Amino acid sequence: MHKLTVALDERSYPIFIGTDLLTQSELYNPYIRAKQICVVTNETVAPIYLERLKKSLTGFQVDVVILPDGEAHKNLQTLNEIFTGLLTARHNRTTTLIALGGGVVGDMTGFAAACYQRGVDFIQIPTTLLSMVDSSVGGKTGVNHALGKNMIGAFYQPRVVVADITLLKTLPVRELSAGLAEVIKYGLICDYDLFVWLEKNIELLMAGDETALAYAVLRSCENKANVVAQDEHEGGIRAILNFGHTFGHAIETAQGYGNWLHGEAVAAGMVMAADLSLRNGNIQKNEFERIISLLQKAKLPVRAPADMMPEQFMQLMGVDKKVLDGRLRLVLLEKMGKAIVTSDVDANLLSQTFAACRS
Repeated sequence: MHKLTVALDERSYPIFIGTDLLTQSELYNPYIRAKQICVVTNETVAPIYLERLKKSLTGFQVDVVILPDGEAHKNLQTLNEIFTGLLTARHNRTTTLIALGGGVVGDMTGFAAACYQRGVDFIQIPTTLLSMVDSSVGGKTGVNHALGKNMIGAFYQPRVVVADITLLKTLPVRELSAGLAEVIKYGLICDYDLFVWLEKNIELLMAGDETALAYAVLRSCENKANVVAQDEHEGGIRAILNFGHTFGHAIETAQGYGNWLHGEAVAAGMVMAADLSLRNGNIQKNEFERIISLLQKAKLPVRAPADMMPEQFMQLMGVDKKVLDGRLRLVLLEKMGKAIVTSDVDANLLSQTFAACRS
């Protein structure tokens, strides 16, 4: 087992990464302040892992909220089901929420924890690769709106993150691929050695090799923890973590939440950001082709939907959280392994990217 720390002064917390961690109560107990626990999960994860988790939580009042599965349900209406469960079971402000699920469950549980009685503790137990390497770490919580993804939320840090690699055994291949998109992102924006390692080990990752997956999760969490420790509320360097996301969020919103998985949309978005970086002269043609090749080996889309016109992209990107003072900010590659955030985007080059990157 590996232990990392997200260094945020009094809000610092550990990330445990390893195998067969779900039932190790010693990983949870130090971060549970009182007797009340509410486990929030979904209808897909609950039948597989809920009872195993509950057996490790002896001596507590354990209540459960089971949400519908999928990005389509990541909204205020579904969020209210968590509040209803907490109030019905009379949870007080010393309760601890435990998110047992992927990114949707983690984001909504964290947002509910931030809001319930003005803030209660929560723990992240991610069950997908994407949530292990990205959404469970860093304290971004929230829900979607019909007009924009993750536009309603809060920065709210968990007490602890427990990433049990064994849980990935039941992950569908499509979900595994979606998680690899975020791992590839780290290699492109801040860890070129990881990108090279991914090129050499992508087949092992796709085959579900636990050793390779554990290394990918560890390296990704190290990268994210380092960035978050420097910039918790995304006022500066943390914005690089959104590489591919401005384009990707537009795809998710336009196509209907859940029709494209988040990682799939981010993959297509990273291709668009890399294409624009190529047109800016920041990366070389062969480097762009390496990015495409790795994404394809991970069985990820490398083209945006053909039915999305440039005007629709611009409209949806215009409500993105990275817009500042009316100016669109994009995360591009300065070189392989280093990203920059810029508002100085050539409109003609952006138009060329839209034309070139749609299927």
